[in-house]
Amino acid sequence: METGFLRPLLDHHGPWASVYLDTSRETADAAKLQQLRVRAVAESLLAQGADDRTRQAVLDRLTEEAVSRAPAGRAVFAAHGEVVLDLPLDVSPTAVETAWSALPHIAPLVGLLDDDPLCLVAYVDRGGADLELRHPRGNRSLGSVDGRDFQARGHRTVPADRAEWHYRNRVEEQRKRVAGQVDGELARRFAQSGAELLVLCGDPKDQRAVHQRLPEPLRAATIQVDGGSRGAGASKRLLDQEIIAACEQYTGQRLTEALSRFHAGRGRPGEHGALGPDSAPGGAAEGVPAVVDAARSRQVAALLLAEQGAYGRQPVWVGPEPDQVAVQRGQVRAMGVPDPVSVPAGDALLRCAAAADAEVLLVPDGVPGPAGGLGAVLRWS
Repeated sequence: METGFLRPLLDHHGPWASVYLDTSRETADAAKLQQLRVRAVAESLLAQGADDRTRQAVLDRLTEEAVSRAPAGRAVFAAHGEVVLDLPLDVSPTAVETAWSALPHIAPLVGLLDDDPLCLVAYVDRGGADLELRHPRGNRSLGSVDGRDFQARGHRTVPADRAEWHYRNRVEEQRKRVAGQVDGELARRFAQSGAELLVLCGDPKDQRAVHQRLPEPLRAATIQVDGGSRGAGASKRLLDQEIIAACEQYTGQRLTEALSRFHAGRGRPGEHGALGPDSAPGGAAEGVPAVVDAARSRQVAALLLAEQGAYGRQPVWVGPEPDQVAVQRGQVRAMGVPDPVSVPAGDALLRCAAAADAEVLLVPDGVPGPAGGLGAVLRWS
């Protein structure tokens, strides 16, 4: 899970109201259940001491929910009378959960949001490309890149073999010309969008022409999917499952690579990791104290969390800024924070991850991961 969507939370200080609730509409009495859930949120926040302005801002937002196309759930985070972040969830929370705390209670998001990457999808042909940004919680068109589409018209007054050669040559030149336009625009849009993966669809020859001209770093983040064409219709709908499967494969490979780096990085002193200097011992952290120390210095490249881990509830001490975090209260006071507060480690570490643009990876049950359920792959030793 990329953590960029959490960055709005870094611009505000608490205390925070955090709410998780089921908003699915799968039963006949869904509307009545929703009213009861919102009432439970109001009562819980009042009992925890939330101020009236913030509590009302949360309730106003929850009652604005559209009946149609409701997501599986919602997570709402508010402070000082303002809803700062309102997230649709991919998995329904099992119960209404609220918190009034110094930090936004963001740890549950790891299990309630899909881990599929943000994808830039390009439907390419000899005339250009249609661009689409795909996210687990919705797709958005990014317009088109247009080139001159060559259309052959057959006045073949020269021998057939020569005419065929000219035709093929013009088609190939047109393909190269348009590919050059498309790849430059793809590189620009990919950087702007924050996408993690570029998916090329369309005719295999057109895909190859674009792929060969992409900058090397972008080519490494690109996959090609058979089929698909420009324009709306059945061809795009039939392509969805292939793109979903490609994203799942990408996510699985990313976790496998991160775990390999983690296991190599926590080797015994004096050993060298099998994956090169970046994975040498010291390139990993394990357990709350070590991961907190690494997070404080923004060393964490990937935070590894076990699916069933109690690490998230262990208390740590924090100040108002993400880097003001430690397992001992005195350490935070030494950072110039007069009154540190105790918060769950999961919330503090996800805040650190968002501030450092680190990714968060959920390690499924049964997959060998960090001892105690918490680890990190480091950017440097």
